[in-house]
Amino acid sequence: MRDVLEGLDSDQRSMMTELCILVDKEDNPIGGASKKDCHYGEGALHRAFSVLLFDRNDRLLVQKRASTKITFPSIWANTCCSHPLMISNDGTDVEESVRSAAIRKMEQELGISTEISEKWDFREIGKFKYSSRWDSEWIEREIDHVLVVRGDPIIEPNPNEVEMVEWLDLDEIRSMVKQTGRWSEEIVAPWFKAIMSAYLPEGKSIDEAVGNASNEILQFGRMSLKPGNTNQILDQISGHRERAEEHIKEGLSKISQPRLHAAMNHLFTGGGKRLRAMLPILVGEAIGKGHEGHYVLGACIEIIHNFTLVHDDIMDQDPVRRGLKAVHVEFDDSTAINAGDAMLALSFEMLADSKHIDDDQLRLLVKNIGEMVRRVAEGQQEDFEFEGREVVSEDDYLAMIEGKTSAMFQMCAKTGAIISGAADEMVQTFSEWGLMLGLCFQIMDDVIDLRSDTKTLGKTSGSDISSGKRTLIAIHALSSGMDLPNFTDAFGNEEASEVMINKAITDLESSGSLDYAWKRALDYHEAAHQALDRIESSPSLEVLRVITDFQITRVR
Repeated sequence: MRDVLEGLDSDQRSMMTELCILVDKEDNPIGGASKKDCHYGEGALHRAFSVLLFDRNDRLLVQKRASTKITFPSIWANTCCSHPLMISNDGTDVEESVRSAAIRKMEQELGISTEISEKWDFREIGKFKYSSRWDSEWIEREIDHVLVVRGDPIIEPNPNEVEMVEWLDLDEIRSMVKQTGRWSEEIVAPWFKAIMSAYLPEGKSIDEAVGNASNEILQFGRMSLKPGNTNQILDQISGHRERAEEHIKEGLSKISQPRLHAAMNHLFTGGGKRLRAMLPILVGEAIGKGHEGHYVLGACIEIIHNFTLVHDDIMDQDPVRRGLKAVHVEFDDSTAINAGDAMLALSFEMLADSKHIDDDQLRLLVKNIGEMVRRVAEGQQEDFEFEGREVVSEDDYLAMIEGKTSAMFQMCAKTGAIISGAADEMVQTFSEWGLMLGLCFQIMDDVIDLRSDTKTLGKTSGSDISSGKRTLIAIHALSSGMDLPNFTDAFGNEEASEVMINKAITDLESSGSLDYAWKRALDYHEAAHQALDRIESSPSLEVLRVITDFQITRVR
């Protein structure tokens, strides 16, 4: 067997013999392994740390890792990250070993004297489990302890470890992890994105992050690094979107009544990522048997999705969708209802007309898509009736979104596998992935409703509060037993002002209800990745992983 370290930087090679601490999923030590064995091939779960060093002006020191690094070279990351080792200098107590390792590595990487850093007050704010693959050989699989510390040291980077450093304020850091502006072409470490998403999201201060420190291990599952960020992946698969949209336009052209056609086409003019339309072909490619029928199928499900949005907006009396007036506002209630009905009928007509779907598969498609529409309707009715019930449990909510939202993602994946001719076991695996993806998507949508403005959302921000929707966030808040006067005043109050809603959101942040929902979304994100773990790895499968990650990174 070849020496996988042959030809690599000699200093970096020597560090691959360091003995890392292997841990179980609860961060309990279970032995030791070399740094090489922890990171090569499938790797091994081990303990790690990440330091966030802030100066007196609340600027964070970030580094670009050296090109000589064996794992994740030339990418931007937080101040310092590495591993406690099985050596006496790192101590045996977990907190002591993490702190000692941080002090040791900050001197080795950044030239910060231990005489200075020993006096600093390192505060652990949390820990999370994740994995991320650099290439076919090297991987990170860690439980990462996050340390915050303040200081104004002189930085003298070790060029073998660090290519460059910068001090950045939080706004610039958030631009970095979102990869916007000058960071759009850079690669940012997945663990740094996770840290910002979990502990320093938009609106949270450094002091709040320290004050809300938790010993809970957050579950991020697999985090994709390549190819690039989600916008880049969506650009790369834009051809799939265009092909699906061609079938959507062709289908809508069957409608000759001008006003009805305009109403049916209205929401499609508002853009959207067309994720549901692309899922069938992406699943087909992951199986290795994508074809034109997947585009027809995706177009049909996307049209059905838009039919549900039209009727949903009428039921909720939401005036905005995708930055446009809702169909019932732009036209009228009767036309909107009729447009939705026609969209549902059109979708099945398109399936039956397609020359790219075998007759023996058509019956399965009709059965599964029919089941999907029924489950969406049942979920929507439950959601509507929740507003009149005194008590809605978390289990009630999860059952509702499993129908209203997840059923559509599930059937996109399941039917995409069916028309690829996949074996029953693989069909079931993709069905499970779609279900978990949908649950993650809907819970994150509830979070996004409260953490984004109306322009970003394309619909009214905070409308879930004023309409009294029993989201997971609201359910947690209502059952918390905490005094949340602003939330109580605004919840279900259709006259609630923007100021009232913003104060209510502050209550939900302070009660931990928003964070609770976000953590549940992480659980389903991890479950979705576990389903993909059962599929043979390929570049097409990595696209599905990036889409899975997008659900938890689209708002921070």
